[in-house]
Amino acid sequence: MEWLTEWVGDIHWVHFLTIPVFTGVIGWLINWSGLVMLFSPVRFHGVRVPGMKELATVLPRKLQEVPGLLQGGIGWQGIVPARAAKMGSIAVDKAIAKLGTPAEFYQQLEPDQIAEHIVSVFRPEIPDLVDEVMSREHPRLWRDLPRPVRKAIVTRVQAQLPEVVGKVTTEIGIHIDQLLDPKIMVIDHFQKNPALVVRIFRDFGQRELNLMVTFGFVFGFLLGIPVAVADSIFGQWWLLPILGVVVGWVTNALGMWLIFEPPEPRRILGIKVHGLFLRRQEQAAEVYAQIIADDVITLERIGDFLLDGPRGDRTRSMLATALRPAIDKAAGPARAAVRVAVGPTKFDTIRDSVAQEAVGRTLTPFRDPEFSQRQAEKIRVLIARRTKELPPRDFVDMMRSAIKEDEWMLYAHGAIMGLAGGFLHLWIFGVG
Repeated sequence: MEWLTEWVGDIHWVHFLTIPVFTGVIGWLINWSGLVMLFSPVRFHGVRVPGMKELATVLPRKLQEVPGLLQGGIGWQGIVPARAAKMGSIAVDKAIAKLGTPAEFYQQLEPDQIAEHIVSVFRPEIPDLVDEVMSREHPRLWRDLPRPVRKAIVTRVQAQLPEVVGKVTTEIGIHIDQLLDPKIMVIDHFQKNPALVVRIFRDFGQRELNLMVTFGFVFGFLLGIPVAVADSIFGQWWLLPILGVVVGWVTNALGMWLIFEPPEPRRILGIKVHGLFLRRQEQAAEVYAQIIADDVITLERIGDFLLDGPRGDRTRSMLATALRPAIDKAAGPARAAVRVAVGPTKFDTIRDSVAQEAVGRTLTPFRDPEFSQRQAEKIRVLIARRTKELPPRDFVDMMRSAIKEDEWMLYAHGAIMGLAGGFLHLWIFGVG
């Protein structure tokens, strides 16, 4: 053991003991600044460089993933908000698609209640709707009709309203899988609102993220002990910076592993280990469901998507087709006489105009924020229940897959900080 005694006697203890302290502080800074890189800024901050967009296309694929390069800028955007659309896509594929079909979401909203709400909101608008269409399509006929007759027509249309609206909500339910695409809806909303994706992480994971920063110091300190031993044995000037790169990379990798792995509880050396996010899947599911129900898959946004989304024309055509027979029925015994008076072509034009005008107004109550908020609770319950039932691996994928291929940036950032820490220690304390 003489070599050990000699080694201990030759150690410069201030130099030796400050190495783990340095690596611990650097580890803390790495994980703290890594979280800043993950979430901030929400929008791209930087400068546009002429020619950068074209140059970026020939760079290695990994470099192309750096936020802003493919858009022709040098700067930064948080990894999570920069990948908001991708996270939306993965969230649908991994989770929301498994939470329920569009038909299940729609049934959860209780179409009968929606129909009642539409009737209560739409009924007062019937007189203006009929008057507007008739004055436009056949003003002379409408003007010549006695007031009691016009009032009777409006009353009859109002009387038919519950049946008409019931048919509309039923038709939506039957064809909802073709009319509503949750994936497009979620991706579009996440892309326009990257701050929402940041909120999803922070609202149910802030405690674990803070713990990750704390463990950055612990990991850094523990890794610094063998670094100090190696430095004291070999005493080479380049050793601390090189080992600093290793410590920085490993510290960040361990931090990410700590949050997401393993998905199932496992014992390693007799110690139970389980991904920090996964330990609170039930609580996380409640928070996630609340955000999705309040901000993403809402009755208001479903109504917007049905009428103004990529399949809006199909929705309008389907609803107009459903409304035409009801309008014929509302004309009652006078239908044949009116058809003869104005001509079959003009009668059909009037009927189609009423149907087209009614489509938009029929779904307007979907956009009632107060009613949408009441219905959101039903969506929240469905999403929370299904999210809790997700296999842990699917839950991890839902949260991690969007950033997994960009994690190398965090590791590289840790390596650079580790390198800088090694040079800083070398500058202050010299060679061991």
